Amino acid sequence: MDQLLLKLEDNFEEMVSIRRYLHEHPELSHQEIHTPAYIANYHRELGLEVREFVGGRGVVATLKGAKPGKTVALRADFDALAIQELNDFLYKSKNEGVMHACGHDGHTATLLVLAKALTEMRDQLSGTIVFIHQHAEELAPGGAKAMIEDGCLDGVDVIFGTHLWAPTPLGEVLVREGAIMAAADRFEIAIQGKGGHGAEPQHSVDAIVVGAHFVTQLQTIVSRRIAPLESAVVTLGQFEAINPFNVIADTVKMQGTVRAFDEQVRRQMKEEIELLLKATCLGMHADYRFDYLDGYPPVINHVEQTQLVAQIANETPGVEKVTVCSPFMIGEDYGYYMQHVPGTFFFTGAKDPDWETVYPHHHARFDFDERAMLIAAKVLGQATLEFLLTEQREEE
Repeated sequence: MDQLLLKLEDNFEEMVSIRRYLHEHPELSHQEIHTPAYIANYHRELGLEVREFVGGRGVVATLKGAKPGKTVALRADFDALAIQELNDFLYKSKNEGVMHACGHDGHTATLLVLAKALTEMRDQLSGTIVFIHQHAEELAPGGAKAMIEDGCLDGVDVIFGTHLWAPTPLGEVLVREGAIMAAADRFEIAIQGKGGHGAEPQHSVDAIVVGAHFVTQLQTIVSRRIAPLESAVVTLGQFEAINPFNVIADTVKMQGTVRAFDEQVRRQMKEEIELLLKATCLGMHADYRFDYLDGYPPVINHVEQTQLVAQIANETPGVEKVTVCSPFMIGEDYGYYMQHVPGTFFFTGAKDPDWETVYPHHHARFDFDERAMLIAAKVLGQATLEFLLTEQREEE
């Protein structure tokens, strides 16, 4: 463990350099070309087995230790967002309208340098470590499911992952057994009325009025149809009806999202939304179209692996506090991995203590304290070694 920590500390400047290079050259989900090539080349120079174009644009590198043993997977995502960066530091995005506004550049740099450190310890390793570099986390259907279908988890016994988290102070690690992130679904609605002259509503069916009634009642699903001890969110993010001021709208279009931790609640939300939409339109003489996209599943952490990470984090230099956090309603396709193998996903605090303003993830001025990458690498690396060592002792 001490040897790993020293190697990571010695290579921290390289970790920062990689992160800043990737930040300058972001690529959108499902459009990543140079980033996966950069990742694959880095692993090849380490002498690892590398598979490219896994599930589309993913990269998988494999480190085999000198002795046989179990297999651990470590996952990092590498896609960016369609955001015009407003930061003014030297390594700001050079790609117009594209930005690493969620920390995926840091995730990738963390995993690459961790792979370097572990590779230098190959002769002491018992088992195999699989480095999963995932594309398209930000945009459904995401990259995780396709990479799994393409074999990235073949032979894997356990998986660990982390997210650098700017709202949480540097030195704090957030863990949770069970549900830590919600399922994230999307829906689209079109209400079809009958347009007409604004002065003659009796000859029309006003799609805006129908839509307004629906929106007003929409929140009653959570407050009156979902059990009070369950959690769910329905948010309507778009309501569009573009007409001249004196024209009754023929059509209204809406888009929104549903978040839930429980699969039964998730299904109920979908059913209740369509039932409410159908009843509203029927009562007001309108038609509708309802399209519901099942997004990412909830991220459900396994108990044993979560306890392992919590234990390791408590012993990691640089970690000042390990917190059992409340669940987050945000979504992540990491949940797909843990439908196949046991594992855990945790948050690594990345808030610089000297910053007066911390911009949220997906903001045009988002940034994080780069020292968080070193903490993340230490926790992930030590959890990996501890798992492999424990399994080796049990087999002996």
